[in-house]
Amino acid sequence: MRKIADYGVRGKRILLRADLNCPVENGKIVPGARISAHAKTIKELSDRGARVIVLAHQGRKGSDDFMPMEQHAKALRHLLGKDVIYVDDVIGENAKKAITSLKDGEVLMLDNVRHLHCETEHPHGEGEIIYHLAPIADYYVLDALSVAHRKHSSVVGFAKKMPCFYGDVLAGEVGAVDKVRHSKDVTFIFGGSKVEDSFAIMKKWLLDGRAREVLVGGALAVLFLKAAGHPVGDSQDYLKTSKLEEKVPEAKALLEQFNGKIVLPVDVGLSIGMQRHEADVDAIKKGQIWDIGQKTIQRYVEVVSNSHCIVMNGPVGVYELEDFSKGTKEVLEAVAKCDAFSLIGGGHTITAIDKLGIEKRYFSYVSLSGKALIEYLCGKDLPGIKALEENENAFPVSHAHKVK
Repeated sequence: MRKIADYGVRGKRILLRADLNCPVENGKIVPGARISAHAKTIKELSDRGARVIVLAHQGRKGSDDFMPMEQHAKALRHLLGKDVIYVDDVIGENAKKAITSLKDGEVLMLDNVRHLHCETEHPHGEGEIIYHLAPIADYYVLDALSVAHRKHSSVVGFAKKMPCFYGDVLAGEVGAVDKVRHSKDVTFIFGGSKVEDSFAIMKKWLLDGRAREVLVGGALAVLFLKAAGHPVGDSQDYLKTSKLEEKVPEAKALLEQFNGKIVLPVDVGLSIGMQRHEADVDAIKKGQIWDIGQKTIQRYVEVVSNSHCIVMNGPVGVYELEDFSKGTKEVLEAVAKCDAFSLIGGGHTITAIDKLGIEKRYFSYVSLSGKALIEYLCGKDLPGIKALEENENAFPVSHAHKVK
């Protein structure tokens, strides 16, 4: 892994692809963990005398959150404690002039790279952004696993034209996921409602024989309980409206194929009139399944306590409501307390950690990625990572001095 942290950068113009994509409320971005993490990379490079040019996106064309990057530049200024130059341009004369005028230690934020048609539409991940920016920069740094699964121009195109490196955030993410990928005994905890993602990882790891057990909660638990023949009460309506009912045959097949490896709740927290009622899974008559029950919590905590490596993706209940946050809170606390290597993923899981007041430092690694994390855990080649690896052969970077 060729990391930019290991090389001299003073006076070098560095194109840094970050993922500053933020939630947007009433037209204003809500800065989160991603922008804070990338700010550390940017500050470290700036403090070492690099001339940093930040490439990033916000939203997708046609979506409500598709907007310029000016607010992100202001957020970076606050986090860095230094000025961030902003130009509402990516490849035009204003952008080029700003890049060539940069002095050592200065930071420049270009506009949303998704304004460019080539960013998402070029079949080979190249296009005009590479043609215009590669000749006036020295190095390219990819700093986000969360965009590395996309074959976008600003993610993969520069690797064919200039020396490329891993940024600190990307290096940390890849290192953490690789620890899991090299483990032979992993406990998975899956919650939330992204069933396709959970199924993909289950199939890969259970078939490989490297998943110790898969503990399920959230909407996934409702689906599996239905597949196992248990009553699900009023959650039946949720299965229909969310189209998860279509996944019942697939869930049933997984239960049969991997008998005993997929661990289901033995009791649940039901919402009846918005109040919590505990019930064994065979005694559900009405109400919606909004959490795992106390006996299940104890069982999951015991499994976690005896694990060597843990991946948790998705809350196991409706953590937003205090009455139904019990399962998510106690399982997360058990993961935080145990000695196992723990990788936490998924936006809702991270939000739950913050809401429930659990310090992130107690987990081995809290991932900033979503879909890319899932694909990487499934063993897929990510275009951004592949481009960096191929670039290492194409560009030995003989003129880049390694920091002693």
